[in-house]
Amino acid sequence: MAEQVDPRTVFTFCRYCLASCGIEVHVEDNRVRKISADKQNPHSWHDFCAKGRNAAQLVEHPRRIRTPLRRVGDRYVPASWEEAISDIATRTTALIDADGPDAIGAYYGNPAGYSASNLIFMNGWLDAVGTQNRYAVGSVDQNALHVVAEAMYGSAIMVPVSDIDNCDYFLLVGTNPAVSAWNWVESAPGGWKRALARQRQGATIVVVDPLRTESADKADIHLAVRPGQDWALLLAMVKVILDEHLEHPADCAQLTSGMPALRALVAEADLDDLARRCDIPLGQIEATARDFATAKAAMAVTRTGVSLHVSGTVGEWLGHVLNVITGRMDRPGGRRFEPGYIDALKLAAAAKPADHRSRLAGRPMVAGAHALSELPAEITTPGPGQIRALVINCGNPVVSGPNGAALDRALAELDLLVAIDFVQRESHRHAHWLLPAVHWLERDDLLALTSNLHDEPYVQYGVRAIEPPPDAREEWRVFVDLALAMNVPLFGVKGVNALVKGSRRLAGMTGRPALEFSPHWIDRLIVAMSRKVNGRKLKWRDLLANPHGMVLGPREYGHFVKALRTDDKRVHIAPAELVARARELLTEPPPQAPEAYPFQIGNRRHRHSMNSFLNDLPGLHPGGKGSTVLIHPADAAVLGIRDGDLVRVSSPVGAVEVRASLSDRPRRGLVVLDHGWGSRVFDPQGNSAPQSFGVNRNLLIDGEPVDPLSQTPALSSGYVAVALCATPTETTLSRQPAGPVRQA
Repeated sequence: MAEQVDPRTVFTFCRYCLASCGIEVHVEDNRVRKISADKQNPHSWHDFCAKGRNAAQLVEHPRRIRTPLRRVGDRYVPASWEEAISDIATRTTALIDADGPDAIGAYYGNPAGYSASNLIFMNGWLDAVGTQNRYAVGSVDQNALHVVAEAMYGSAIMVPVSDIDNCDYFLLVGTNPAVSAWNWVESAPGGWKRALARQRQGATIVVVDPLRTESADKADIHLAVRPGQDWALLLAMVKVILDEHLEHPADCAQLTSGMPALRALVAEADLDDLARRCDIPLGQIEATARDFATAKAAMAVTRTGVSLHVSGTVGEWLGHVLNVITGRMDRPGGRRFEPGYIDALKLAAAAKPADHRSRLAGRPMVAGAHALSELPAEITTPGPGQIRALVINCGNPVVSGPNGAALDRALAELDLLVAIDFVQRESHRHAHWLLPAVHWLERDDLLALTSNLHDEPYVQYGVRAIEPPPDAREEWRVFVDLALAMNVPLFGVKGVNALVKGSRRLAGMTGRPALEFSPHWIDRLIVAMSRKVNGRKLKWRDLLANPHGMVLGPREYGHFVKALRTDDKRVHIAPAELVARARELLTEPPPQAPEAYPFQIGNRRHRHSMNSFLNDLPGLHPGGKGSTVLIHPADAAVLGIRDGDLVRVSSPVGAVEVRASLSDRPRRGLVVLDHGWGSRVFDPQGNSAPQSFGVNRNLLIDGEPVDPLSQTPALSSGYVAVALCATPTETTLSRQPAGPVRQA
């Protein structure tokens, strides 16, 4: 807890992304006056950006939900928490009694993912209910990594981190670290600056991307691969390395199992065919493969640009294969496993979700959740297990996922829709209840389960800087209260509810709030269970005595093999399902654009955006610029489009109108429209018009097909048409009404 003295300075960390930048928050009268980088933080402040600097904008948003709001007719009215919990509990219980526990579903987005207490207790409530209808934003862009980690290393969250400072050859595939700052399911503070420093010392940087990104501008080599064909380039590199015996023989023999299956796949592949598929000259592929394999220290890094295609899991896998067969795992300058101060792999294995398959598609969960692309049909299709109530936990799936129009229509059919968020966004316009979320500036956090994703052993306790609004509750408490009101056992464990009730009575009788069961108990337990790092055991008092965070020691090698969760403690280099999928891709003809939709639609990152989150804060986007569609000048000339023209971008499932921006950065035939824009922010208690910036490009993307292994939709593989608008018309949000639907 932050000491309540005004004015004061609070040292904590930002929770908008995995970078977790150390910040210095200046507070007066329980209001944030200024946020700046905490330069006393020994690890994580180096990527501090405008997202963290402007965090108070969301805290003080004029349309922030500050108390529970219940839909009554065509408007929302304030209600007490007792009314909210009672009504939600009564209605969910009735649905469970009528149709079973899978009548209840939940979806969570990025803000929930950076609150350990939120996710732990949300899943505790879902376990209590007994439902497996769980959906997460990770299915949009992250699942491929988890599928590959599970298949190769035995744990979906075993993610190697980058040893940037010792690397001589960087192969960066589908990533733009000049913007993302090397933060995506791993955190390497100042990672791009450190890579450029290595480049000045002689290291080579190769960027593989169909768009000439900010990173490609600084790279030694830019390979403008055909979108969605990264796998073909990477398989060609693997083939060159194995055919020319450039692999690391000891690692291939001692660290891996399955090399014969990998060699058999490679033998079936033809280099000329692979070069045609990825549209990179074969000579350049061969030179890149040889340089990578013979470099003293090298790493292949695959990111979301690889994942957003139906071939994404194969591309992700082959990036890992390159690292393993060339001896880049657990060695300086390559990829290593950081064990952190808590064994997250062990905890994840203990909490492994049920082996549940989706009702309609029959697909398994990935990293504990089903694919967002399946949610609309799971709501609208009658039958046992049909979702009739949904909790949207700090997320905006209508904008984040594919074919938002279909999901919007489905959400309107629910018997109960509960939204927990800061404001009423696009996905909440049919909500029966709007519940106020608590911002990370208003809560304490120990993100222990991500400690192995930092590139060095590091820990910081994130204290709250200000108190939340009086009628706001931390999300964990909402889920505990629902479990108690429904009389279902929290975490699915008998006796926990009695413990919670008893601790609350004791806290009330003694006037000591800390005696109440809360996430603080779990934080203390996690620290007590922590492993020794560099011979040192972490203590709770260490966290409190080091408000700027602690680097627990130097980076260590040698943890990778010990961390493997495979049965034989080896890397499974050629999992059968991945080899089979690669063979399918080899036999399929290269994808061709339909005549009516000649352009492929791509995506790009912006430094101050965070998926669909934060794009409605003007302070992050001066001038309210919103989104534009990037078109190659030669393509635009054929269409008669000039820079700044209003154009209509359409697909078989939707259309949007947006300004054109002519640029030679994308390949010809590729147009780029940014993800995460186009959500409206409603005024739930007033009559003001919705606020919005940009357009929702995912209205153009169908929910099918998906990558059969990761279930990720083809967000960057869809095909569109682009045409000049004769006269400006209202930009559509998939032909939906202009305001929220609030019928009783």
